[in-house]
Amino acid sequence: MAVQQLSRAVLHAPAHPMAKPGFGKRSAPDQEPRRGRDFAHLPKREAVIAGYIDRLPDGADISIKTLARELDDFGQCAVGTALRRLSEAGHLRRVRRDVQDAEGARWVYRTYFTRTARPDAWWAAFLGGDVPQSGMADPAPAREPDARGRDALARLAHSHPRLALSGVECEALAGLAGDWFRRGATEAQLVRAVASMLPDPVRHPFGFVQNRLITKLPPVPPAPAQGRYVMECADCHAPGMPESLPGGVCRVCRSEPCVRRDDRLPADVVRGKAARLREALRTHKLRPAP
Repeated sequence: MAVQQLSRAVLHAPAHPMAKPGFGKRSAPDQEPRRGRDFAHLPKREAVIAGYIDRLPDGADISIKTLARELDDFGQCAVGTALRRLSEAGHLRRVRRDVQDAEGARWVYRTYFTRTARPDAWWAAFLGGDVPQSGMADPAPAREPDARGRDALARLAHSHPRLALSGVECEALAGLAGDWFRRGATEAQLVRAVASMLPDPVRHPFGFVQNRLITKLPPVPPAPAQGRYVMECADCHAPGMPESLPGGVCRVCRSEPCVRRDDRLPADVVRGKAARLREALRTHKLRPAP
């Protein structure tokens, strides 16, 4: 039944209205290929609306009013509830982002959508400027920089006999070589910096390689320029940062009580502070006038 409703909804997709330039739907990166049961884990209504949004092009108007007008079977309340649940399931996030363009600095409202459900940590990294891997499966663990450095030095010794290093020496220099990879260098860049213009002979390969790893170490790359952004609650549109909007929904819309922290000082600390104040006042009163 859900598939029949979805196919009915998709008929409207080509004629769906577009939002103003810079607004509307934005597709999140690194999505898995489209399959027939992408939204089978969702309730029927949410699956139909998610499938409809998934097939819309970027820039399409996916506001509650527009979706309710285009989807005959759902009113604004139903669409609003569905969008909230899609956010809680990891398919959608609403944000305000600070952008610089020909019109100057301004806040742009964007709605990111993905058929691949993402956890909160993925959304926080993505909205912060990083583009993490798929949220449906754990990414393959990256090799440690020191291990990459050790292997690069071992290959260097084989390709440049004048820089022949023992296994112990490669291990000893692995940390210095790893610093190159921590700063974004490639193995080719490391090899080119260490092995270019070699003297003949290289009397002390270990010291020579060590010196070049240190003196030719590239600078720390600057942080990428990132615009400010504020996430919005998918239900009431209240602004907040990702950590305050788990599932893209604020505390009030999740019907969670406000838990106040007990910031009161312990009684013995309060008594000690009061005693010191009284002593200071008494000393001041007893001090003779000049």
